[in-house]
Amino acid sequence: MLFERVYDEDLAQAGYFVGCQATGEAIVVDPRRDVGVYLELAGRNGMRIVAVTETHIHADYLSGSRELAAATGAALYLSDEGDEGWKYAFEGERLRDGDEIKVGNILVRAVHTPGHTPEHLSFLITDGAAAGEPGYILTGDFVFVGDLGRPDLLDEAAGGRDTRYIGAKQMFISLKERFLTLPDYVQVWPGHGAGSACGKALGAVPVSTVGYERTFAWWSRYIAEDDEAGFVEALLEGQPDAPAYFGRMKRQNKSGPALLGRRPVLRHYEPREMQEKLRAGEIIFIDTRGLDAYLEGAVPGALHVPGGKSFASWAAWVIDPEKDGRPIVLLARDEADARRLRDRLSYVGIDNVEGYVTNLEGVEKEPVPTVSPGRLEELEAPYILDVRARGEFSAGHIPGANQLHGGRVLWNLGRLPKEGRTIITHCQSGARSAVVASMLRASGFENVLELEGGYDAWRAAAARHASA
Repeated sequence: MLFERVYDEDLAQAGYFVGCQATGEAIVVDPRRDVGVYLELAGRNGMRIVAVTETHIHADYLSGSRELAAATGAALYLSDEGDEGWKYAFEGERLRDGDEIKVGNILVRAVHTPGHTPEHLSFLITDGAAAGEPGYILTGDFVFVGDLGRPDLLDEAAGGRDTRYIGAKQMFISLKERFLTLPDYVQVWPGHGAGSACGKALGAVPVSTVGYERTFAWWSRYIAEDDEAGFVEALLEGQPDAPAYFGRMKRQNKSGPALLGRRPVLRHYEPREMQEKLRAGEIIFIDTRGLDAYLEGAVPGALHVPGGKSFASWAAWVIDPEKDGRPIVLLARDEADARRLRDRLSYVGIDNVEGYVTNLEGVEKEPVPTVSPGRLEELEAPYILDVRARGEFSAGHIPGANQLHGGRVLWNLGRLPKEGRTIITHCQSGARSAVVASMLRASGFENVLELEGGYDAWRAAAARHASA
């Protein structure tokens, strides 16, 4: 059996390529939308992808299951579990608890494990060439290494109401009756790792076992003591903010993500041509430079989204393609880099990338307005916008600050003062707040300052002041 984990650091998301080397057939579970990575895996190993499936209707990224099935002609399998409100609305062979998919000598059995979502499936994998019983379970957003999938996302991002309590109770039953009844040796391969907002304390280790989680996971004692009430309270406590774009991902993954197919060649813009179109409001320009370069001079009207690890996530904070469908132009090193960035944006359903520029020569820039922590008190009644997560805010914050997660600001612009009051944005060090601040200026907010060095710098200044 060939078993490959395909992991994306930005979304902390894992998909799986499982192939039978005897017959050359393979199945892919939870693929992302740039399906070339799976086609390359299949080609390198002399395999055909004959089946594609996913564990549930995802909220944090746009699924590539439909895309990969269309590209390969593979059978597409989708959960038919859960309530009518959250069933898939596009074509695919339906799976219910106990259903099996045969891929050469490999047997994939669907196990209904509701909790994170009502329709959630996990997949038990049996390598028929070596064993007669399952040795692996792909748990999606059910069981993570050291944690569990959050049951509150339908409430947080998809318009649900108090579904979190039902989900938490379902999670308790799924663990007790489905997961902990498995042998201790079964390997656990989850759909996310550390950094994902789909849980609150995900481990960075890629794999665990049923026995390890039974012995060491925080939740195991509640199951052992049959303490459902304590489990529900502990599971729901301290869950991180869900970015607002999660709601869009849920809706699109339910109805069926648009097929990308063969994508058009990206247009190469000259820098000044790009700026003319930006000034005319005809395009969205994403400045992908790092924070230091951005602070030296920003392109007026541009969105600042560094092209590093968090590019797709942060872009989804500041672009809502359902409300703004203008073509997007990227700052990229070259055409290959622009295609890479375009693929990354497709993970979060931002598909309207039209072109790129390779430099900003001749482009007008302006100083980024900032304020040092020491001068903060000199400002008259500023609106201090803390874009960190709730947990970070609770651990310590500037007195009088207003917490609103960076992934929710675009959807709550009406809560912010647009005239007559200065907005001070900050996060922990300044990277996230720079992304949000660029969006606020592009949205017409004129008095937006960024706190130099973020909360870390403010706390250090406050400590120096207190010891003086």
